[in-house]
Amino acid sequence: MPLMGSLYGRWMSQWEERLCFAATNRVVRPFEWGLDWSQRWPIADRVHQNGDSPVEYLKKINRAVIEHSDDFFRHRTPNDYHLSGNLLRFSSCVQTRYPENNVVHGQWFPGKNPKKAVLVLPHWNAPHDAHNALARGFQKFGASALRLSLPYHDYRMPAELQRADYAVSSNVGRTIDATRQAVLDIRCAADWLESQGAEKIAIVGTSLGSCYAFLASAHDSRFRVNAFNHCSTYFADVVWTGLSTIHVKQGLEGQVDRETLRALWLAISPTVYFDKFKAQKNKSLFLYAKYDTTFLPELSKETIKMCDEYGLDFKKVVLPCGHYTLGESPFKFIDGYQLISFVLKNL
Repeated sequence: MPLMGSLYGRWMSQWEERLCFAATNRVVRPFEWGLDWSQRWPIADRVHQNGDSPVEYLKKINRAVIEHSDDFFRHRTPNDYHLSGNLLRFSSCVQTRYPENNVVHGQWFPGKNPKKAVLVLPHWNAPHDAHNALARGFQKFGASALRLSLPYHDYRMPAELQRADYAVSSNVGRTIDATRQAVLDIRCAADWLESQGAEKIAIVGTSLGSCYAFLASAHDSRFRVNAFNHCSTYFADVVWTGLSTIHVKQGLEGQVDRETLRALWLAISPTVYFDKFKAQKNKSLFLYAKYDTTFLPELSKETIKMCDEYGLDFKKVVLPCGHYTLGESPFKFIDGYQLISFVLKNL
């Protein structure tokens, strides 16, 4: 059995690498502190640089964000929701220098029961139609689903990009800003779902979308059912150790190490909000892959350990595949079953 397990693991690792490196348009971008992105954050007037180096200043900002995270992730309801066919658009609460990114897009799959709705958040670099099958799965069984485009993705991608590089990159401040924007967009989408009659709302996030979903759920009591498709503790650890973020790490190396990056992205890491998440009394599914080379299994196991320590009401599922192979047959069908059945059972 150990030999078979080893052979299977090597086969799975090779499959993962083939899928990961099929993309040839990854760009190693220059390192930037990105202090300019912090100027309009709600905590900006509480933190002053006062001669601090960029790294010390950003650490201070992170500590302030964590202390005042309700303010940092507070949204305001947009007044320009517009549904055309099945495409919802509205202005993001966060206005960046990229006009395309300032308009949120959601694909709407209305179900027979308007009182139950699911927000579906795709993975990093997902194309515009990714996860639509999952949304249709919820729709088929009666719940409405809104598949939300993440910042700098698909419809929201600046013309200069081929990938959603500005969502996660070697620009420290912009990565924080993109995460904040995602959380606010999610909460605004929940406002719209309520306006459509939703009384119970679930959230399903995959990979980067899983991180965004956790942060939103920790700060918004409306997401009473959560499904996290891949999970980890520290934002920096995934970027530093993951196969799919090697090019991002290359842009960071020489300027910061893993421990420093943890501190610089601590405010967007799920691990620091477990107390807030527990207070919401959610029912949650944490799903991870045994052979994941992007969200390393040890990072996912640490998440599960924290779930136990905090006494969360959760279910753990481990699939015998990797990060990319989770989207391949037969694993995508097993994954879809786990997500849909858990959400519908508890919504």
